[in-house]
Amino acid sequence: MPEWIEQAKAIDAAVYVAIAETDAPILDSAMRRLSRVADHSKLWFGTAAGLALLGGPRGRMAARRGLISLAAASAIANLAAKPLTVRARPRRDESAELARRHVPMPRSSSFPSGHTASAFAFATAAGQILPALSAPLRAAATLVGYSRVHTGVHFPADVLAGALIGISAAEIANRLLDSGARTPSS
Repeated sequence: MPEWIEQAKAIDAAVYVAIAETDAPILDSAMRRLSRVADHSKLWFGTAAGLALLGGPRGRMAARRGLISLAAASAIANLAAKPLTVRARPRRDESAELARRHVPMPRSSSFPSGHTASAFAFATAAGQILPALSAPLRAAATLVGYSRVHTGVHFPADVLAGALIGISAAEIANRLLDSGARTPSS
């Protein structure tokens, strides 16, 4: 294996350990709750419902684009990337001190983070339609990604890869949907 890959793995593991060993009871509880709210994209479905109900036509478009992008990113991460990569989940210290932050350990490959892919896909796509919400949506997506490391179910590189998948899926989906909207009907 090339030396740079070994170095990247060592950095990834070191960052994970640094986060895992940080005692932050208030953050532990918040990250655990956030990670669970993001399960099965519940956070993003709720956000889409709010945008659709309160945001008028642009809100409905943002919700639709966000959910289309989320579906694409989720499919790429969970149906394509995870089966091709077999990365073990982090080993967690099951001490009582850190158990308060843990969420149930998924059985799938650790790489990439599907939660993060979905979060960034929704935030990127919806934020392009509603620029005023772009920063808060991306901040929420970033926190979802961090929560997956903080709760002990992903390494930082898994989250970075998930973010890249999500952003890419949203960019592609929005471009395809924009080009389809401009195509004259026959």
